Amino acid sequence: QVQLVESGGGLVQPGGSLRLSCVASGRDFSAYTMAWWRQAPGKQRDLVASIRANGITNYSPAVKDRFTISRDAKNTISLQMNSLRPDDTAVYYCWVYDTWGQGTQVTVSA
Repeated sequence: QVQLVESGGGLVQPGGSLRLSCVASGRDFSAYTMAWWRQAPGKQRDLVASIRANGITNYSPAVKDRFTISRDAKNTISLQMNSLRPDDTAVYYCWVYDTWGQGTQVTVSA
């Protein structure tokens, strides 16, 4: 059974940083694209960043140059978020193989 567990969310002031981590289990995902999505209250879930098996990354224009996605191990990805803004507030979800994590709340507020 595939399972994704996110961690690292929290409350941070504007301009601050957070690092999210996602650990996947249930199979070897080294050959799969993994990604981070987010969903703000009342809005649709949007893609934030993805990383392919070959390391190629893709970012939403809203986070490009502020966020960095990385593959830390075979089944682990991280999202380094810098220069956070209030409009980054959302629940962040890890995704792989059509499976979602439970989400981790990120709140950017003074």
